[in-house]
Amino acid sequence: MPTDVVMPQMGESIFEGTITKWLKKPGDKVNRDEPLFEISTDKVDAEIPSPTAGVLQEIKVPEGTTVQVNTVVGTIAAEGEAAGAPAAAPQPQAAAPATAKTEAAPRAPEPAKAAAIAGEEQEDESTVLQFPQGKGEEGERVRSSPLVRRIARENKVDLNQVRGTGLGGRITKEDIIRFVERPAAQRPAASAPAVHAPAASAQPAYQPGTAAPAMPSQQPIAIPGEVMPMSAMRKKIAERMVQSKRTSAHVHSVFEVDLTRVMAVRQREKASFGQRTGTRLTMMPFFCRAAIESIRNWPIINASVEGDNLHYHRSVNLGIAVSLDWGLIVPVIKRADEMNFVGVARAIQDLADRARTKRLSVDDVQGGTFTITNPGIFGSLFGTPIINQPQVAILGVGTIEKRAVVRHDAIAIRPMVYLALSFDHRVIDGAVADQFTGRIKRVLEEWAEPVV
Repeated sequence: MPTDVVMPQMGESIFEGTITKWLKKPGDKVNRDEPLFEISTDKVDAEIPSPTAGVLQEIKVPEGTTVQVNTVVGTIAAEGEAAGAPAAAPQPQAAAPATAKTEAAPRAPEPAKAAAIAGEEQEDESTVLQFPQGKGEEGERVRSSPLVRRIARENKVDLNQVRGTGLGGRITKEDIIRFVERPAAQRPAASAPAVHAPAASAQPAYQPGTAAPAMPSQQPIAIPGEVMPMSAMRKKIAERMVQSKRTSAHVHSVFEVDLTRVMAVRQREKASFGQRTGTRLTMMPFFCRAAIESIRNWPIINASVEGDNLHYHRSVNLGIAVSLDWGLIVPVIKRADEMNFVGVARAIQDLADRARTKRLSVDDVQGGTFTITNPGIFGSLFGTPIINQPQVAILGVGTIEKRAVVRHDAIAIRPMVYLALSFDHRVIDGAVADQFTGRIKRVLEEWAEPVV
């Protein structure tokens, strides 16, 4: 008897989800716990594993459709029950481009190669995170799986020439096979600009000790003049940003910080830190620890408004804003104030890894009390971020760059960064906000905490 595949409930407050992509087609074999489809909720995006092994018999809910939790979205039959033609998937409402009808049907890889590449198809190493300083170099400019990159290498194809139809412009196996089978005369010229490559001006001006990060696209690749619907996550982001501006009286304060001492510590310790802890020593843990230390002196920054009351939270649940190809998400380091430097660094890397592979749970993105965002990863000097409700403040970290400054009546070159605090003036006075940010500045400029 076929097994129903249902829309899971990703948390007590989640009542519906949107299927953003099916990773299998009717007739495909699936293993138990193998990623089957991707969903987007108002809290988190995730890959949903198959509840059983067998053959995907039918897709009942097409991509782009939002349904209630526990809705049957497909069925999986045991291999012996899967005889006959699989049921066709429902077609999305939007019509496919007319040119797609003239393209040749995708050709499956040769049987001799199928076994060798079967495992590669499941791994996607290409999602790029806008995360801590220095993390960007792990990403790639073209979103694709190892299988796609292997097919491209074997056929001498530049992936920059291939238009991805997957989530966030990801190049799928069908995309590369279709491109390979296209006559050479119909392929884009090798010199054509890469649709995935960012403009040179988007690169950070200075990232000490790191390579320039790759820049992810924020939306699926669009054709000029095309009208595309917002994703479920983008609609929820829009709703929350407008809500926050209507709720909080936003005020912004910017401080310039000399990172000479912090950069020296990082340069001296980063090799041994990685060997001892198995974690890369990035800049973000320094900013996190400095903010936590400052919150100890000004707990109002870690509060939230509840009606006519102020809730002073016992723990610092530190949100780290992460920009993925398909939207923005804020994973939370719970009880960050109870962690030492190594603990915070490990927590950041864990969140990055799980965000990249869509393994964040709803609990991972709830309960934050203060947020840090890092627009500097793309070269922004500073930004004025919008407060993440129901919090009352958010800290923006700008790009780190060498600038000429005056030290002891002489001009010196120092690695500098702008820190921008957005705070809710309903409950936080300007003097308190400036004292809080000034404390962060002193902690960073006089860094004394061991990083081991």
